[in-house]
Amino acid sequence: MALEKSLESHELLVPKQSSAMTKRGAYSAISYMACAVLLVLFNKAAISSYDFPCANVITLLQMHPPLIFLQMTSSCLLLYALRYWKIISFKHVESKEESISRNPATLVSLETLVHTLPLAFSYLLYMVVSMESVRGISVPMYTTLRRTTIAFTMVMEYIFVGQKHSLSVVCTVAIIILGALVAGARDLSYDSYSYAVVFISNICTAVYLASVARVGKSSGLNSFGLMWCNGLLCGPILLCWTFIRGDLELTMNFPYLLFPGFQVVMLLSCILAFLLNYSVFLNTTLNSALTQTICGNLKDLFTIGIGWLLFGGLPFDSLNVVGQSLGFLGSCLYAYCKLRGM
Repeated sequence: MALEKSLESHELLVPKQSSAMTKRGAYSAISYMACAVLLVLFNKAAISSYDFPCANVITLLQMHPPLIFLQMTSSCLLLYALRYWKIISFKHVESKEESISRNPATLVSLETLVHTLPLAFSYLLYMVVSMESVRGISVPMYTTLRRTTIAFTMVMEYIFVGQKHSLSVVCTVAIIILGALVAGARDLSYDSYSYAVVFISNICTAVYLASVARVGKSSGLNSFGLMWCNGLLCGPILLCWTFIRGDLELTMNFPYLLFPGFQVVMLLSCILAFLLNYSVFLNTTLNSALTQTICGNLKDLFTIGIGWLLFGGLPFDSLNVVGQSLGFLGSCLYAYCKLRGM
């Protein structure tokens, strides 16, 4: 047993080349992008159409649907119900005791829960820093700087799981970053604090995704199990944080809170967010943290295009179009390299 654990630990530390994307991996990547784009559109409806004052609560609801107080536990309750009816499992291989257990306290061992603490900590850090990073910087410049997350992710993947990428993959990443810089060229404005916070946010994002990949491989948990542990550890902390910030009180006083149309939009948003969280864990564990990051960039391109068609309000800019096109080209070339195993 000790030898097996030693070998597993050694495998996580030995640098390895990226492998070809499987059909299931491709489906998970596509599912993530579809859920993410639809979720942004629903959030647009919730925030703009109803002038919802508190985006933080929407983020909280997405993580733990569907009601204001029960959002912190509803996701775990849904996972528990699916696990109770044996529709899903939390591990790739469960012991006999785990497979027949119906006690929420024993669905995942305390040792496994402790093992996922770095994932929960990195997620909370990613949430806090990301919310701070949007202050004091223009949206185009924020988008440009955030797309450099890809480079940070490659570094963190190597540090956390020893992942090495081929020259062709590195070149596609360089094209995507170049496209981001070109797209934001007209909005270049330097603010040392804002730049520093955005780059810290990029590092936190990369650490979080690399943690998902590492913990997913080393804990024996599948995507549902990772969601369960992350919800148990992060839910209470996020609820307290939202209460301290006054967002819950602000939401309770929202005039459209009981309006059927608003509730339908929020319900659909929460359902999509649950699927989105699952697809993030699945895509990252099946493929890689880098693939997840690039899917996020590609999702942004689709969101911009569909949002422009549905909501308008986006002025034409030749540099922006060239930059977005380079980003799309780089993402497509990356997908080609992964499918070919390059």
